[in-house]
Amino acid sequence: MQNKNLYDLFDARFPEDRTQTAFEGPEIATYSFSDISEASAQMAHLLCASGAEPGDRVAVQVAKSVEAVILYLACLRAGLVYLPLNTAYKAAEIEYFLGDATPAIVVCDPASLQEIAGIAEKTGVAKVLTLDGEGRGSLTDHAKKQDTSFETVARGADDLAAILYTSGTTGRSKGAMLTHDNLASNALSLHRAWHFEKGDVLLHALPIFHVHGLFVALHCALLNASKVIFLTKFDAETVLDNLPQSTVFMGVPTFYVRLLAEPGLTKEACRNMRLFTAGSAPLLEETFTAFETRTGHVILERYGMTEAGMITTNPYEGARKAGTVGFPLDNDVRIAGEDGKIVKDGEIGILEIKGPNVFKGYWQMPEKTAAEFRPDGYFITGDMCRKGEDGYYRIVGRSKDLIISGGYNVYPKEIESFIDEMPGVAESAVVGRAHPDFGEAVVAFVVPDGTVKSLKPADVTAFIKEKLSNFKVPKQVYIVDDLPRNTMGKVQKNQLRDRAMADT
Repeated sequence: MQNKNLYDLFDARFPEDRTQTAFEGPEIATYSFSDISEASAQMAHLLCASGAEPGDRVAVQVAKSVEAVILYLACLRAGLVYLPLNTAYKAAEIEYFLGDATPAIVVCDPASLQEIAGIAEKTGVAKVLTLDGEGRGSLTDHAKKQDTSFETVARGADDLAAILYTSGTTGRSKGAMLTHDNLASNALSLHRAWHFEKGDVLLHALPIFHVHGLFVALHCALLNASKVIFLTKFDAETVLDNLPQSTVFMGVPTFYVRLLAEPGLTKEACRNMRLFTAGSAPLLEETFTAFETRTGHVILERYGMTEAGMITTNPYEGARKAGTVGFPLDNDVRIAGEDGKIVKDGEIGILEIKGPNVFKGYWQMPEKTAAEFRPDGYFITGDMCRKGEDGYYRIVGRSKDLIISGGYNVYPKEIESFIDEMPGVAESAVVGRAHPDFGEAVVAFVVPDGTVKSLKPADVTAFIKEKLSNFKVPKQVYIVDDLPRNTMGKVQKNQLRDRAMADT
């Protein structure tokens, strides 16, 4: 059997001269492709020596660093399933993920070791290792003692490479199972569609715990043997300083809004750039137009999701249209009604997809998986879409009750479930409100039950901050007598959104 391990695909594309630079940046050391290969071999040995076997999960909640990227590659090499966790997640969220995924190993920041070790013991995780934002910790300390060569474990195309948790409409996250072939096929499609070429340099400012920063950006660079200018976080001035040495930049709409606020964003600053892409949230037409005016570059907007990576993209050659997500990548796509019947071109329906990039299913949720797929294998994305007369696809809304804030998916039901647990709360409803920086802000409407005297918005915010990541905490809380409902008793969230918008 031919080894379909994703790492082997990357390794085959690494430069013949492996002393070439793979990663550099203003806050990090420089790493060659040889350094990456040897360090990932050492980490792979350590993971195996720590008791992890092929197919086991490795949960990772660490700051962005090159060592964290190397850890991901080490997991691939060892045949392990990489499980990245948002660094903003709090204890209650982490406990759910570890209990659900049952990883063999957890890697966390040394500062959170005591808390994570307690959760690991409670959920039956055997080994906890540490790694900080500087690349230091027990992981790297122990890995340095290991052999610098490692024979990549053979994996089939359908074997799992990663599990990424995506917020659930029922209040609990679902683990999307991504195979080696899912990731490889999507990376090859993007590499081809976006015309990666010899000498490309990727300026990387995204987080690496989700699809955009880890799979879209880094996979393209690894396939192309490109140098990556690796920023530990997004900072507009630092990005501008490094644009002249770069050719490709991938960002969320918030990045472009903040870059446009900088006087230094000029055509001269972008003189060496070949491609700017945007995703993870809708890009406003005014941002699209302003960026082109200032820089002479037209942002390439694309559309994807955790369960499938990238699904559509505006063309590299040809018109990139504001408000559209272009054409299907290497997917079969169709637009259907709630009943599954295909709608006519120009009509709005739910986008359904099928292809090698579409995930294997939700971890330990066979019923949920079955419900999200049509009998003929198409995955129901839940995103409302329209195909225009020009052939371009436009995402026009979401059938799922989703908020996208700063590029992160937020499901209201999850937040509502925690607010409803608060003493003094009868019920709650959470909606999104347009926000100039984050795209959408989380807003909560809370009905008191009368048991707590003078329940205040600040009380609700403080309660939630203890339970959930900061990006899920409502930016504003309204205390109301009741929630608007239709004749069937369903909360009319459109009315709540209107009220929230009226206050901006």
